[in-house]
Amino acid sequence: MKQHQVTLEIVTPGRSLVEFTREVVRECRSSGIDTGLLTLFCRHTSASLLIQENAAPEVKPDILDWLDRIAPENAGYLHDDEGPDDMPAHLKSLLTGASLSVPVAGGTPVLGTWQGIYLAEHRARSHRRQVVLHLMGE
Repeated sequence: MKQHQVTLEIVTPGRSLVEFTREVVRECRSSGIDTGLLTLFCRHTSASLLIQENAAPEVKPDILDWLDRIAPENAGYLHDDEGPDDMPAHLKSLLTGASLSVPVAGGTPVLGTWQGIYLAEHRARSHRRQVVLHLMGE
């Protein structure tokens, strides 16, 4: 069994969903692993990972708006060390998750036709986020 691990840096413009499927596919293909399991892990508590629709552009703002309704700013949170978007960002990350598992076949992640891999930036300002990819297989 072989393993391949790399950390991707994803620059975000602030609150957004940043698709990085191409980078993930490129890493899987360059790993030399044909069949296996890919784990993606976000190293942050105010950003998260999603597999979501990547065809209809309306999906992204709808998801972001829904998350804002679920975890609004200025809702009386005790934790606001870094501003009014601090605690809502942690709650949104809690809801959406820090890791994903994706099967790999033919050296490529096995995603559905309209699925893309996204980093969800829950903070208002731009960040440099790290996502660790770990692929195991043969």
